[in-house]
Amino acid sequence: MEGGKSIARTARELGVNENTLNTGINQYHRKPASTSKAVNPQHLYDELKELRKENKRLKEERDLLKKAAAYFARESE
Repeated sequence: MEGGKSIARTARELGVNENTLNTGINQYHRKPASTSKAVNPQHLYDELKELRKENKRLKEERDLLKKAAAYFARESE
């Protein structure tokens, strides 16, 4: 731990379980070096734009399949 404190002592001072603190420290050290892409507003905007475009296309495909299913259901009667 930073400053020479043990995990146990730091956990007691913070009022958290020692295992919880240790898990959090381990997860912090395993983080990828660069997460700037994940928090970049332009990247998020671009991703949202692409997801909306894909969502629109999927809805159109779904609606077309519903119409085709209804057509073939009527035809088989």
